This record gives sequence, structure tokens and C-alpha cells, in this order.
Amino acid sequence: MDKFFSQKYCDRCRKDLKGGRIMSMFNEDCICMECKEKETRDKSYKKARDKEIEEVRKGNYNFKGIGK
Repeated sequence: MDKFFSQKYCDRCRKDLKGGRIMSMFNEDCICMECKEKETRDKSYKKARDKEIEEVRKGNYNFKGIGK
């Protein structure tokens, strides 16, 4: 099973992932919804999101992110 679905704690804040999880737009971190909310306010978030969409449209479903 993929680590994303089995890990118990957020890669950023180490809080429990029972409330939900999502992959970061910046890298391959599995983050909680609270960290996702913080991430969306980052000044580079739109750039990261747009690059992710671009890569998926090209068929790259394993894009590593723009880094952060």
C-alpha cells in the first residue's frame, strides 16, 4: 500500500491525519487539512498549482512539485 494512505501523521506539523489528508502542491508531503489551508496562502501557491496542472495535462502523474 502507498505510504500516503497508511501514514498516521502530517509530514509538516506531525498532527494526526484522522481529519483528512492531501498531497502538498509544493512537494510530495502528505499534509493535514490545516497545513493545506496554510499552504494555499503561500505567495508561490498559484505557481505550484499551475505547474501541477500543466504536468498532469502532459501525462506526468508523478510530478514531484516545484519544491518548498
